[in-house]
Amino acid sequence: MQIHPIRTEQDYRAALKALSPLFDNEPEPGTPEGDYFDVMLTLVEAYEAKHFPADLPNPVDAIKFRMEQSGLTASDLVPAIGRTNRVYEVLNGTRSLTLPMIWRLHSQFGIPAESLIKPVQRVGA
Repeated sequence: MQIHPIRTEQDYRAALKALSPLFDNEPEPGTPEGDYFDVMLTLVEAYEAKHFPADLPNPVDAIKFRMEQSGLTASDLVPAIGRTNRVYEVLNGTRSLTLPMIWRLHSQFGIPAESLIKPVQRVGA
């Protein structure tokens, strides 16, 4: 096994090229090929996390995603956000979420709090 840290873009591309055929025919865990696959995947994931961090969605997108995922309507959000007009203000980005709204959206609908606390780019700002 030739394994070394992934430090550069060239190392990263070489690792992806080496792993590519293994994705189609994944080796058995516990075999030398399986161990190689696991270690290389870990190295690739570490490189990607450092160089291509996934950004959290903004709060409005997180709420809309949960609405779509769960078949929710604006009226379903009233207990967490407030009156229907306030729900629409939040969904349109003209009103920020308050801490109590964030807590209720998280606890009632399972929306990750990390996504809800990210600042929203205000409409017209």
